Amino acid sequence: MPIAVDIDVMLARRKMSVGELADRVGITPANLAVLKNGRAKAVRFATLAALCEVLECQPGDLLRWEAEAEDVAGG
Repeated sequence: MPIAVDIDVMLARRKMSVGELADRVGITPANLAVLKNGRAKAVRFATLAALCEVLECQPGDLLRWEAEAEDVAGG
C-alpha cells in the first residue's frame, strides 16, 4: 500500500507507549496496532483527529504517501 503510517515515530518523540496512546485516544491496543503496522484499510477522521490531539501533531506527521515500486518504474 502506498500510504505509510508513522505512528511509531510520533510515539517515540512523545515518549509514549502504544497502550497509553490507545487509552487516551479511546481505541483498543489491537486496533491501534492494526493502524500502526499499516494493515488498516481505512481510518475514521474522528480517530485521526484524536490521534493528532493526543500526539500534538498534524495528520501529515502520521500518514505519508510512498510511490510503489511499479509506479516509480513507470509500470
